[in-house]
Amino acid sequence: MSLVPPSPPLADGTVALRPWRERDVAAIASACRDDEIAWWLDQVPQPYGESDARTYVAMSRRGWKEGTHAGFAVTDAETGDVIGSISVHFFDPEHGVAEVGYWVRREARGRGVAARATRLVARWAITTCGMARLQLRADHRNVASQRVAEAAGFRREGILRSVRINQRQGRRVDFVLYSLLADELPS
Repeated sequence: MSLVPPSPPLADGTVALRPWRERDVAAIASACRDDEIAWWLDQVPQPYGESDARTYVAMSRRGWKEGTHAGFAVTDAETGDVIGSISVHFFDPEHGVAEVGYWVRREARGRGVAARATRLVARWAITTCGMARLQLRADHRNVASQRVAEAAGFRREGILRSVRINQRQGRRVDFVLYSLLADELPS
């Protein structure tokens, strides 16, 4: 599967999505130092530095090139400032199945940014990339992330029990599994 970044970038007037750029390194490093992002996404190294952000950008570029995942900077549509991240991981492209993941900078939370970005990337993954099913997992304790999934039109399917260990929290994690099928795309 070959991935070509959308041109023009995906946008809804409030947020715009575009591939990560080297000049985003400082914004990524700043955002990922946030304790809440680190709490829920324990694979985010702490302390988080610019070398970690450069690795993030390089992995995103490699994902586009190899067709394994598409990483987008979520930006403010007016200013272009980075306010979050969203990605689509094409883990079963043969069967049209991919997974969405996101984070949002502390100062941009509570404004619907993640739900807007999720709706935009879902439409792109289904209509442009031919995905039939998108999945999204949220820690069962992360109510805000579950609200994002629901606001973006994803349906709750159930609980993936004890599916991994969150080292930072020292506990096994149950994930709430959400999905969005191609014929369920919100208008």
